Parts: sequence; structure tokens; C-alpha cells
Amino acid sequence: MAVEFVAGSSVAGGDRFSYFWNQRGEWVEEPNLRRGGESGVQRVLSENGRLLYIKRQTGHIYRSWLYPFGRPTVLRERDALEGLRQLEVGVPKMVFCGAERDKNGQWRALLVTAALEGFEEIDKWYAAGGPERYGDKLHEQLLGLLARNLARMHRGRWQHSCLYMKHIFVRIVGEGASARPEVALLDLEKSRRRLTAYGAAQHDMKQLRRHSSFSTADWSKLVYLYQTAFGSAIKGLE
Repeated sequence: MAVEFVAGSSVAGGDRFSYFWNQRGEWVEEPNLRRGGESGVQRVLSENGRLLYIKRQTGHIYRSWLYPFGRPTVLRERDALEGLRQLEVGVPKMVFCGAERDKNGQWRALLVTAALEGFEEIDKWYAAGGPERYGDKLHEQLLGLLARNLARMHRGRWQHSCLYMKHIFVRIVGEGASARPEVALLDLEKSRRRLTAYGAAQHDMKQLRRHSSFSTADWSKLVYLYQTAFGSAIKGLE
């Protein structure tokens, strides 16, 4: 058996894996069959009242030149979470990540993250009238914060690879003149390092443009703020 885990604890790795594996809750992403196995996400309330999301996988692997025989995808997501947090990119807090082989040699894997309390998908924020409620100044601050988070990710050569609006979450903290935005990126399962920052930037930003619902004016502002933070123009983002 092989176990990899984070978030230090006096509990041994195997016991900690078993503890989270045996937790059950509401499915927020029903188990789906792909990558030779099964993967799904449950919402669980921990013993101390903290809301957690547990990604549970069986035989769900990816292959690369480093891992030609396969590696659980949650370990790739763990690497991305750790890497982006070091770059000060907003991501969910990781509570635990573990992987082990069962007696038949099949991988079982877990990724446990803390809920993003008070956050919502950016599309829902727009649909609920966020810009109208908080005003143009805060809206521009939000776009600038998103631009800087994306630029930090890309300058670190991390490519999200699935950068859709539903994976961008926002929260407004405070009221009135003291209100400020916060941003977090989710679903990093396909994230990977690129050889160049430009390659990561071009892929993700073009993908976001294709799948976003930003108005033309908001997209132009986001691109301007992003390219300013990134320090270089990215072709084809008009």
C-alpha cells in the first residue's frame, strides 16, 4: 500500500485515509466513469462542524511520461493546489489528500478540501446583479483581482486547462466603502505545468474567452488588466 497525504496530524496516514474514505454525504457531483475508473464529489459535515468536499476516486488515473503506468488524478490536483497557493492564487484550502492501492492493486484516492464559505460562481454573481449592487468601482476591483490571480498562475507556468466561468468563484467581504472582492479558482484536476508562461497564458485565456459570458466591455477590461499584470500582450484575445 502507498499513501500520500497532507495537513499534518497525529493520526497515521493510513488511518487518516480510512477515516475520510468512510465519510459519507450528499453527492454534489455524481460518480462518473472515465479514465479507467470512477470519480465523484460529496459534501460532508465534519465532526467539528466544518463543511468539506471529498473527491472520491477508484481507478481514476492519468498517464504521463513521468507516470507511464498511471497515477490518481487527485495527486495532480494536489500538486496544482499546492503550487498555486505558493503563488498566492486563490484556491480552496486542502485538508487531506491520499492515495493507496487495494489488495487487487487498484488505486483508491481522496482529495478533501474546505468549502469556500460565502463564495459563488461568478456567473451567478453577475446574474444576481452584483455590479449594480456594489457599483462600478468594486466591479473593476473584482476584474483586476481576477486578472492578477490568473497572471500569477500563468507566470508560474501553471495552466488551469479547464478555465470556464463555472470554475471561477467570487465573494464580497464587507459592506459599503469597506467592501472588497475575493476570488478563487476551482477544479484543477487537469492543471499542469507548461514549459513557458506564455503557453499557459495563451491556452487558458483563449479558452476562457470561448466559454465566458463576459460582456464585450468587461472582457476588454479584463484583458487589459490581465496583460498589464502578466507583463506581456497575449495574441488572439480580442
